[in-house]
Amino acid sequence: MDSITQFLDGNMLSIYLLIFAIFLGFELISKVPSVLHTPLMSGANAISGIVLVGSIFFLRMADPSDTFSLVIGSIAMIMAMINIVGGFAVTNRMLAMFKKKPKQ
Repeated sequence: MDSITQFLDGNMLSIYLLIFAIFLGFELISKVPSVLHTPLMSGANAISGIVLVGSIFFLRMADPSDTFSLVIGSIAMIMAMINIVGGFAVTNRMLAMFKKKPKQ
C-alpha cells in the first residue's frame, strides 16, 4: 500500500493530466456528428499508436520490482493494441464498402 501512495505522490501531475485528457476527449467526441465517427477513428488509431509507444517507454523505465507500475504499463499496452487493431479493422471494413463491385 505504501508503494501505491508513493506512486500517486510522485506522479500527481501526470494523474491530473490523464483525468483532464479523459474529460476533454469525452467532450470532443460527444460533439462530433455520427457521420464523422468512422473517419475520426483513423485519427484515433494514430493517437493509440502514441499511447502504445508511451506505454513501452513506461515499461522500459519502470523498476522491475515495482509491480504496480508494471501492471499499469502492461494494461496500457494491451488496451492500446486492442484499440489499434479494432480501429484498423473497422476502418478497413468502412473503406471496403466504398470499393466498386466487380462486374459479372
